[in-house]
Amino acid sequence: MEFNNLHEILRGLYDEMMPLSETMAVVAKGVAGLGALFYVALKVWQALSRAEPIDVFPLLRPFAIGMCIMFFPTIVLGTINGVLSPIVKGTHSMLEGQVLDLNTLQQQKDVLEKEAMLRNPATAYLVSDDEFDKKLDDLGWSFEDIATMVSMYRDQAVYNIKQEIKKELREILELLFQAAALVVDTIRTFFLIVLSILGPIAFAISVWDGFQSTLTQWLSRYISVYLWLPVADLFSAMLAKINAMSVQRDIELLSDPSFVPDPENSVYLIFMIIGIVGYFTIPTVTSWIIQAGGAGNFTRNVSQATMRTGNVGAAAAGAAVGNIGGELLDNKSGGQKSN
Repeated sequence: MEFNNLHEILRGLYDEMMPLSETMAVVAKGVAGLGALFYVALKVWQALSRAEPIDVFPLLRPFAIGMCIMFFPTIVLGTINGVLSPIVKGTHSMLEGQVLDLNTLQQQKDVLEKEAMLRNPATAYLVSDDEFDKKLDDLGWSFEDIATMVSMYRDQAVYNIKQEIKKELREILELLFQAAALVVDTIRTFFLIVLSILGPIAFAISVWDGFQSTLTQWLSRYISVYLWLPVADLFSAMLAKINAMSVQRDIELLSDPSFVPDPENSVYLIFMIIGIVGYFTIPTVTSWIIQAGGAGNFTRNVSQATMRTGNVGAAAAGAAVGNIGGELLDNKSGGQKSN
């Protein structure tokens, strides 16, 4: 089974598990209703105890959350997924375009690399059996020719072994790269399913006074996890673009008849290792994109710094005014004594 089919299975699993959120909505209605009762009673009691008019607008919040719980799959999940799905499709189309370009360039490079090695007499017999046999026919049966034959067989065997090892290593790294992408997608799907099924409970708890941040935290975490896939596609597209640029450079070099290709070139393998490691940084990157109250600490620090500056400025101004007033009083009292 191809990895693309496994990713499609995960998409189908998410869709199949979504109706379970309706079951949780039944429990969440009771929790939210009890929380709304206490919330409204507390706000009304506070207004009456302070002899203040009752502000009705904040009291509508529990009822709005209750509507979201009743139609959670449609209003909440449907709206969020509808807004974010174009981002997923856009990044995936970018990835497909880069991968297609890379495959085309890689095929062109393989052809040019083989032609370049065939042009070089020192490496032609390594990649072509006809050239190998032709070189053997040109040799005699002297001790030097026999030594050359043995060296040719040894060089060809070493070259073939290196190519096989390189091919196997490339396949292993590509498998690990696809596996890393599948791990990220599987964990993403699991998190989304848990957040979706238990979302009505989170909404219900946010009705209770003191737990209002639960709603914003749930939204930020759901959106952050949903963006794992677009960020992963962007990362893969970036790696594909880097590899395409590297292959284009190799193609330009191979177009030179005097250029001798290096069979030990392992740039592609290095970037595969970078990609495997980089896939597991995706959760950290997506947490930078959206945060509930992410600018709160910055705003709080700026406000505190402004207050400190204002206090220092006020103290300095007060001290200066006090000094000037004291000098004026001293001058005035000195003048009265002299009179």
